[in-house]
Amino acid sequence: MCVRFSTVIFLSFNIGLLAAGIENSHMLNEADRIVRGTINHQTKYPKDCSGLSRLSPSGFYIIQPENGPYLIVLCDMTTEGGGWTVIQKNTKLNELTWKATWTTYKFGFGNVQGDHWLGNKYIHQITQQGLYRVRFIVYNRHNVSSFADYNMFSVNSETEGYRLSLGTYSGTAGDSMNYDRYEQDNMKFSTFDRDQDRYGSNCAHSYQGGWWFNNCYRAVLNVRIPYWQTLCCGNCKGSIILIKPNTDCCPVPRTV
Repeated sequence: MCVRFSTVIFLSFNIGLLAAGIENSHMLNEADRIVRGTINHQTKYPKDCSGLSRLSPSGFYIIQPENGPYLIVLCDMTTEGGGWTVIQKNTKLNELTWKATWTTYKFGFGNVQGDHWLGNKYIHQITQQGLYRVRFIVYNRHNVSSFADYNMFSVNSETEGYRLSLGTYSGTAGDSMNYDRYEQDNMKFSTFDRDQDRYGSNCAHSYQGGWWFNNCYRAVLNVRIPYWQTLCCGNCKGSIILIKPNTDCCPVPRTV
């Protein structure tokens, strides 16, 4: 028997959201907190967007990662079978400030109804629930989308510096995440106030955004103008990052 999950329910005040246990309530504008009911703590919420019915429309839902808090996330239910949890969106329309502190990147910022970063803490919690895959969607200077899939995606804990683990690439955008000596797989996350890259100076400070910088990068999407070396160099129009469980048994690890 299928379990029916409830769609996202906004409360009228931020304090109500926090009391309900929605930890990322700060990622909603005040105008978005329209009274539409309350969260039922007896209701089972999915651990990510893949737990929704395939008939569910794309939109905003409450999820609860295993042993984690309630979160409001954007679910993409149309791309390649649906079930994708959106962890980043950058359309350049909201003039979001991507140069943010380590703590800001930890808990997420922006608006889940627009440009945002879900938060390293929550991305870690989601990706530790099993084997996940990722899709980077990048829009070139003509606003035409291409994608880069990696059959494994994991973000380690804060103690480990939110280190990134990627699997094997496939797609149409090119493998900019592992381009020559700028390989970003296995890199720790860096912000302007916590430099964990391999470069002589602070890449996050120089490029005004937080990312898994190496020396420094050939792909970075958390900046005002996204960059993807194999598709659009400094003139990308936008990006979206989607994750969901990889249900294919035993993906082949990426070879160096």
